[in-house]
Amino acid sequence: MKYSIQKQFAGVFCFLMVGTIVLCWFINNTFLEQYYINNKQNVLMNVYNYINTASNEGKISTEEFDIEFQRISGKYNISFILLDAETQTLKASAHNYEILSRQLLNNIFGKESDPDDQMLVKGENYEIWIMMDDWTKTEYVEMWGVLDNGNLFLFRNPLESIKESVKLANRFLAYVGVFAVLLSALIVLWVSGKITRPIMELTKISQRMIHLDFDAKYSGKSKTEIALLGHNINELSCILEKTISELKSANNELQKDIEKKNEIDEMRKEFLSNVSHELKTPIALIQGYAEGLKEGINDDAESRSFYCDVIMDEAAKMNTMVKKLLTLNQLEFGNDVVAMERFDIVFLIRNYIQSSEILTKQKEISVRMEEYEPIFVWAEEFKTEEVFMNYFSNAINYATHEKIIDVKLLKNENKVRVSVFNTGNPIPEESLSHLWEKFYKVDKARTREYGGSGIGLSIVKAIMESMNQDYGVKNYSNGVEFWFELELA
Repeated sequence: MKYSIQKQFAGVFCFLMVGTIVLCWFINNTFLEQYYINNKQNVLMNVYNYINTASNEGKISTEEFDIEFQRISGKYNISFILLDAETQTLKASAHNYEILSRQLLNNIFGKESDPDDQMLVKGENYEIWIMMDDWTKTEYVEMWGVLDNGNLFLFRNPLESIKESVKLANRFLAYVGVFAVLLSALIVLWVSGKITRPIMELTKISQRMIHLDFDAKYSGKSKTEIALLGHNINELSCILEKTISELKSANNELQKDIEKKNEIDEMRKEFLSNVSHELKTPIALIQGYAEGLKEGINDDAESRSFYCDVIMDEAAKMNTMVKKLLTLNQLEFGNDVVAMERFDIVFLIRNYIQSSEILTKQKEISVRMEEYEPIFVWAEEFKTEEVFMNYFSNAINYATHEKIIDVKLLKNENKVRVSVFNTGNPIPEESLSHLWEKFYKVDKARTREYGGSGIGLSIVKAIMESMNQDYGVKNYSNGVEFWFELELA
């Protein structure tokens, strides 16, 4: 990501690390040497006070003084010399005490200060300078003066060791800093990755929720704020899915009420007219054959059995038609609530085709359907199956020639089109617009032959309009294709 939190977090942390190390290096380079010098001044002053006190108490010649001063000299790298009033050496910490003696006398009595020398402190009986040794060309911090008892003294501490220590400290800080930055960058990347990984998971879940896919759930098991957010998003996903389902159901009901409100009276008239027309023939047949049985037109058992079979067959057809009319009546009058739900249309179709396998084999019909990934839709599953059942049943009854039924599913934007094609004779063009009317039959003899009532496609129309989806039929040179569409989930 262009604005990744992980990269920003790592960048800010590395910047702070580098900035801190650079600042430490700058402070060391600028102030550490002066800090050392000030520290050496304090050390020299402490040594001066110690020796002055010892001389006043007459302890300079004792072994205890020698031991303590050697310890101080070794600890702080201090060279010193003490001279009496006649400039005779009383105490010295180095073999080159003559050089120290000469340096002390020059400092006190005769030497002019070098322009590069720097005075640090000037007291009543002592002075502290930064001076260059003429012989070794080495800078020293020197303190000289007179003790309370009149003895002369010189303390000196080499400054080069201080400068070298500063350089060494800065170099070591640079090495440690580079290593620390690299190591910290790796640690920060790893830690920030642990933090941002669940955030990215939540981002992907929210993107799927935008497209109304509520199957994705956050699976983190930590107890951090991010995990709490993930669990809240899971609950939100469930609530949204339920709410959208309810809204779609309510919306369908509202649209259906608006569309059907003005059609109820006309539908009632049409319904009564068509029912009376369709029931007239079977009732006449039942009445005629029943009267024949009563009057004993044929006394043989075979004829009576035939008459009874006709009566039972016509009664069964009337019963089937009445059931379909009741279903259609509920759909058209809005008594049947459409409950929108999310399901896999591919699974539904395959199940139905498998359940019809015995019938298709009996009629030697070949059913073809490609392999499809699961396709989820918004609709009422039971009514969708009834639509497909009507299409598939018609295809079985009218499949001729090669006797092939071809089932296809085609995605288009936010819709999926389900089509059922069967080989056979095309439907006459003048009949296409009437197919969805109740009791309309293209081939009445063929419809009567398999027991059709002309209501199946009317039920398809009512179901599809109750779900506010498109449906239709299309002729081909070698057959007919019926189709319907559903909204993708």
